[in-house]
Amino acid sequence: MQHPALEDFVAGHQRLFVLTGAGCSTNSGIPDYRDSDGNWKRTRPVTIQAFLGEAATRQRYWARSMVGWRRFGRAMPNGAHRALAKLEQQGRCELLLTQNVDRLHQAAGSQRVIDLHGRLDVVRCLGCSATMPREQFQGELARLNPAWLALDAADAPDGDADLEQDFSSFVVPACEACGGVLKPDVVFFGENVPRDTVASAQTHLEQADALLIVGSSLMVYSGFRFVRMAEQRGLPIAAVNLGRTRADDLLTLKVEDQCETALSFLL
Repeated sequence: MQHPALEDFVAGHQRLFVLTGAGCSTNSGIPDYRDSDGNWKRTRPVTIQAFLGEAATRQRYWARSMVGWRRFGRAMPNGAHRALAKLEQQGRCELLLTQNVDRLHQAAGSQRVIDLHGRLDVVRCLGCSATMPREQFQGELARLNPAWLALDAADAPDGDADLEQDFSSFVVPACEACGGVLKPDVVFFGENVPRDTVASAQTHLEQADALLIVGSSLMVYSGFRFVRMAEQRGLPIAAVNLGRTRADDLLTLKVEDQCETALSFLL
């Protein structure tokens, strides 16, 4: 389906600030969290408090992640990612701020990207801040838990898998350097986005002449705050999203369609 009003909106602005969410990546096989009303489709994701609070929570998290990463780590960009990369190549993207942790925008060729919620392909030590590639950590998990390699489960958002069983035998390695707790280099629920990340994105928003939201219900405040900032600056705001968004009453234009389809004119 074509959307002339969206084409006009994009054509009419030279410095678009693009904010993307899970709807951008669903066609790459990565499930989203919410339904068309913006409500949770599943149990809420693990919080940072629970992850840090109990070794059992970390066992459950990493066991499910070990299963989920096998497909998540191989996900490929879709037409929506490629369309937004094309927008940048045309010199018309001030910034792409993504709430996704899958790095698919970068894989599609976008370079002016801020990962608002971090990146799942890196593991960081909370003790000494040492990092390692998630792929390397996957090898370590497999070495320590060979029996778990035979298990499979349906994909869940952000590299998780719907695995339910006794996790008490799962071995989670500590940081080799300091013995600290390892976590994916992402912002968990209940955790704040680093202040410098917000400040950097805000600086770009001040240079932009419009805001384009792609595939986000904006139910999480960390993303919604940028819509509020745009509104305060009087910027026109367009959204491509299947279903309700938290910003519906602030939008200049709304297109209810799959991201890939709605943005196909850019390709």
